Amino acid sequence: MKHVINSLLDTDFYKLTMLSVMFHRYTNVHSKYRFKCRSDIDLLPYADEISEEIDKLCTVRFTNEELEYLRTKSFFTDDFIDFLEDYKPKRKYVHIAETDGKLDIWFDGPVIQVMLFEIYVMKIVNEVYFRNTQPNPNYDGAMVKLNSKIMKIKDYLGIDDTFAGDVESDRFPTRSFQFADFGSRRAFSGEHHRNVVAKLVAELPRDVFIGTSNVLLAMEFGITAIGTTGHEYHQMFQGLGVCAVEDSQLYSFKVWQNEYDGELGIALSDTLGVDMFLKDFNKGLASAYDGVRHDSTPPKEFADRIINHYQSLGINPMTKTIVFSDGLDIDLALELADYCKNRIKVSFGIGTNLTNDFDEFSALQIVIKMVECGYFGEHMRPVAKMAEGKNMCESDDYVSYLKYIIDRKLSLN
Repeated sequence: MKHVINSLLDTDFYKLTMLSVMFHRYTNVHSKYRFKCRSDIDLLPYADEISEEIDKLCTVRFTNEELEYLRTKSFFTDDFIDFLEDYKPKRKYVHIAETDGKLDIWFDGPVIQVMLFEIYVMKIVNEVYFRNTQPNPNYDGAMVKLNSKIMKIKDYLGIDDTFAGDVESDRFPTRSFQFADFGSRRAFSGEHHRNVVAKLVAELPRDVFIGTSNVLLAMEFGITAIGTTGHEYHQMFQGLGVCAVEDSQLYSFKVWQNEYDGELGIALSDTLGVDMFLKDFNKGLASAYDGVRHDSTPPKEFADRIINHYQSLGINPMTKTIVFSDGLDIDLALELADYCKNRIKVSFGIGTNLTNDFDEFSALQIVIKMVECGYFGEHMRPVAKMAEGKNMCESDDYVSYLKYIIDRKLSLN
């Protein structure tokens, strides 16, 4: 049986960009992450197989070829690459148990040791489940659906069927559309994911299909690896005591600027809710960052608010970008491209709808989130993502407190 994770590059790019910050600045931070399945699915029968796959994961190392590929990224320093050369996923940090009749997975330890487990473990859970429950998937049907999505994009841009993927689309200036594959964590399988990306690369212009969040596939196909930060990065500062909790998001944006000096400049907008983001995203940050990533709230409403915010700061929205990435399909992405046309630049990160879209079954809704962190030797503090409908925290009291201090800050002029 082929194992799920055979390369440590088989992860989302933002895990590495965040890890670089942790390595340079927060090696003495301890963190805890927990798995949650939002689907009404019993995953307990697969616990042993999941555990075996995690055992195998912990034998994998970055190869010399992979490290040399990462060295081509100007923002990764030599000392960080040297750290990755010695990096070893340690099984002792990952725990699997039954809690309240459900599969429970969590990992805790030094943040620079455990944060990479998120994507690997999600991919393992997902693929183990589907290879047990869908042993004969209709791959042909899934690729027919993918082809239909590609045709919708070509029709939108006015591209004919013979248009080659290695040609730029600037001959079609009246409309633009660009998107990336964000489907690593919930792909039906690694093999299917690769086949999807191969088809997108072959059939769409390089300035339409602009890249993938999956680092291994980016290296293999010679396309751009895309990603900046996830919620865990911003959540971490809630627990460190380096600033007031209500200022943790603002502090995290400034640390990122100091680390990357203008590169990787897309700001995640919803860790503490959009109202709080707009409060923190002052003129200095809005000018310095290239744009923002949407991951919660109705997308058109979000676009209006971001455009108005830039305008209120005296910044031309057409110099900035919104990256939409919340539960997208091609139809919604094209609709949003029209909605934002000539108002602000847009790009799209499309995940499950590309890499796990079969007629016979639905994709699993699984997540892993940071739930606690703190400096070694200090009390671990809860942390939370406060986006509407996506809250995940192990302390109801902390969630209530966080809501209170957010409301208090928003009430101040």
